[in-house]
Amino acid sequence: MAVRSAHGRPGLWLLLALVLFCGAGAGYLNADWDFSVISRRAEALYGPLGAGKQRIDAWQNLLATQKQTPELEQLNVVNRFFNKQMRYEEDIDLWHEVDYWATPIQSLMKGAGDCEDYAIAKYFSLRRLGVPSEKLLITYVKALRLNRAHMVLTYYPSPNAMPLVLDSLIDVIKPANERPDLLPVYAFNGEGLFLPGAQGNKKVGDTKRLSRWQDLLKKMTAEGFPAEPEY
Repeated sequence: MAVRSAHGRPGLWLLLALVLFCGAGAGYLNADWDFSVISRRAEALYGPLGAGKQRIDAWQNLLATQKQTPELEQLNVVNRFFNKQMRYEEDIDLWHEVDYWATPIQSLMKGAGDCEDYAIAKYFSLRRLGVPSEKLLITYVKALRLNRAHMVLTYYPSPNAMPLVLDSLIDVIKPANERPDLLPVYAFNGEGLFLPGAQGNKKVGDTKRLSRWQDLLKKMTAEGFPAEPEY
């Protein structure tokens, strides 16, 4: 199992720095996604899609064809898709910012992103395919072998189950107890912020406190995704 590259944030202090300002939250899952509108909006916002158009079309096809697929297969399809379609690149090189959270459209336009961009794209894809939000957490971890912060998507088959880890570093989805190289620190989804513990994840707040998450949702609204409360 080859490690692609050292995805992650420059330091764990950024985990706390994310908890900043309140903002209006939104979800993008109840209404239809009109990719013709989304593509036009993306071109207006970011310029010609170029090779990104093919990647966005492939994403649309995945979402259209995988709705009836069992959840575990959906995990594998989505994980492989973004690991294949995107290459790792640091925010400072890709966006000229130290820490930038890209929308799935931006990531596919660039064909690149860092660890949180993979996790975000996988999260929204699986939510769109019908996986309940309580089964999915975007999780900050410390990658012990790399000695740096990292982000993955974790899937909980049931509330107290051992989660499965969808990682941009490897294509194989493994249970968390088979990933001793990852130390969980902090997690969130559309419903709240969580801290890991021996008795399971403890909710400690809502995502209105995550300024970068709120900025991400606003960008998705501008791209043409329907802004509706998550269910």
